Amino acid sequence: MTTVRKGQAPAKLDRNEFHLRFRRAFYDPAYEQIDRELAAVEDVAWKAYADSNKSPRTVKAGPGFADPDYDLSVEWKEAHARLLAAEQRQKDPATPSRVLLINGSARNDGSCPGEMSKSWRMTMLAREVLESGGVEADVLDLSLQISDYDRHIYPCKACVSTAMPLCHWPCSCYPNHAERQTNDWMNEIYERWVAAHGVIIVTPVYWYQAPAVLKLMIDRLVCADGGNPDPSSTQGKEAELAKQIEQRGWDYPKHLAGRAFGLVVHGDVAGIEGTRRALSDWLNWMGLVDSGSFGQLDRYVGYYENYADSHEHLDRDMAVQEEVRNVARAVLEAVKEVRAGRVRVVSHALRNPRPK
Repeated sequence: MTTVRKGQAPAKLDRNEFHLRFRRAFYDPAYEQIDRELAAVEDVAWKAYADSNKSPRTVKAGPGFADPDYDLSVEWKEAHARLLAAEQRQKDPATPSRVLLINGSARNDGSCPGEMSKSWRMTMLAREVLESGGVEADVLDLSLQISDYDRHIYPCKACVSTAMPLCHWPCSCYPNHAERQTNDWMNEIYERWVAAHGVIIVTPVYWYQAPAVLKLMIDRLVCADGGNPDPSSTQGKEAELAKQIEQRGWDYPKHLAGRAFGLVVHGDVAGIEGTRRALSDWLNWMGLVDSGSFGQLDRYVGYYENYADSHEHLDRDMAVQEEVRNVARAVLEAVKEVRAGRVRVVSHALRNPRPK
């Protein structure tokens, strides 16, 4: 048995430090008039934290799980059911084609930047093409993390690096009510990925890499590539048990394989090619289908020009606008090919000698 290594995590907060952190969320003087009520809520929150009450509402796993009597989080069980329903709809040839159109910029005019992003404008160009082609365009605007009240994508905890079966599909790390890690957006996002026949990511480059709002989603999608759809098999987060399961053999199921993808990556100085390649490699690794030479784009908009006029630079660059449209057209055609069964990158008879 492989040893589970311990010793990194710090001790839990003491009561006073918990009090200080809890009250920081209520810094506004307006809360002073309900101080007694807040103190009562704090006492409940402290008990949940001290008792590590991650999932306060549970339900028996039931039929189809390795341990039907295991107490699953109600929130996880509901998310699991929605993914199964979405997968069934996605595979039904009678349903209309659907493309998930992701704006990866953190910028929008509802917060500090005060102006919409160029990625949003490009996303809308792609949307027009998809909808004119009879495809349902599901726009996922990741910039809402900066402007919506209490909307979060929490970081991946890397359960997969302990053992792949410890990484559940969908992710069971959140919500964690004991740590007040709530209002996690990912269960909705998982469902939207599953429901899609194609995916287009439109993103700028931030310091040679993908923006944090996009990278958070990418990291949390690790459970879609080899994740375990049955938390009862690992009794929740039992590391030793998960290691044993992987050592006996794990097939690393690719839960999103077969969907077509396209990419639009833009910048103003550097980093577009590396970011586009990294995103393409990631999507290919998960078994998604490359939409061809027109399906991936990296371009500079206003190369080394000032930021203040960046939207005007996009206005003038009619070629890049048409290239964005071509990405959408390429994905639209790829979705048709995949759904017609003429592209068989997932169902072929080849066996991967390195399934991880």
